[in-house]
Amino acid sequence: MIYTLKNEFLTVQLSDKGAEIVSVKSADGCEYIWQGDAKYWAGQAPLMFPICGRLFGGKYTYDGTDYEMTIHGFARHSVFSSEKTCENRIRFTLTENAETLAVYPFKFELSVEYCLSDKTLFGGITVKNTDEKVLPFAVGLHPGFNVPLSEGGFEDCYIEFSEPCSPDKIGLSDTCFLTGKNEAFYLEGGKRLSLRHSLFDNDAIFLARNCTEVCLRSEKSDRYVRFTAEDFPYLGLWHAPRTDAPYVCIEPWCGLPSYDGEIDDFSKKRDLFRLVAGDKKELSYSLMFG
Repeated sequence: MIYTLKNEFLTVQLSDKGAEIVSVKSADGCEYIWQGDAKYWAGQAPLMFPICGRLFGGKYTYDGTDYEMTIHGFARHSVFSSEKTCENRIRFTLTENAETLAVYPFKFELSVEYCLSDKTLFGGITVKNTDEKVLPFAVGLHPGFNVPLSEGGFEDCYIEFSEPCSPDKIGLSDTCFLTGKNEAFYLEGGKRLSLRHSLFDNDAIFLARNCTEVCLRSEKSDRYVRFTAEDFPYLGLWHAPRTDAPYVCIEPWCGLPSYDGEIDDFSKKRDLFRLVAGDKKELSYSLMFG
């Protein structure tokens, strides 16, 4: 089911499948969110839980048992319950069920809340451990944005970091697993990455030690998307490799894929949150559309 939040500036549509943003339109009709095209990528803005990226071999172990899980976890394919708490605020909630327990043997409550205020969509994610054992998990965001947003072309657009930084590019194998070999990543003036399709010929770019606010802009238009995600330590940039795909995904993550050649033991896997029974983790972010 699709739900709508609307004010004088924006109309936002959200789906209970995956608690996903499926559209953000300005009052004059500019669509900011990639609308999905199987030629390039059928997704739009999936939520990643309880893993970010791939597990080596598509599986992991926990307490002596093997489990299989597909890339980015199961939340993006799950139907959440929904509650519209006021005119421009909605909460989606997912708890464990037979399907999730078959691939992830933990009880949990995952809540995703959206609030529209002026030109900004505020997002909040809360994970609560409703089990008696420690809950290991990661969370990530994967929204795709149309590029260009209006006038000009793909290569007129750029990602601008809010302040100068010296990020590390996280080393990935050809199959998108960690290598442990990170390297410095160059930004023009320490703040800018000009977009070109060839950036993604080897799949995604993942950065660490970057600032937590970035803006998608264009030399030919005043349209922009400003993404603030202070609670997320990693930033991914992606579109379908070796294509002329007219979108870019800006992906704040709180986790990383498996190391190449390593089947993860979930009780020891790196870059996971771990909550004791009854505890919760709250994360927030915002998207401003201009």
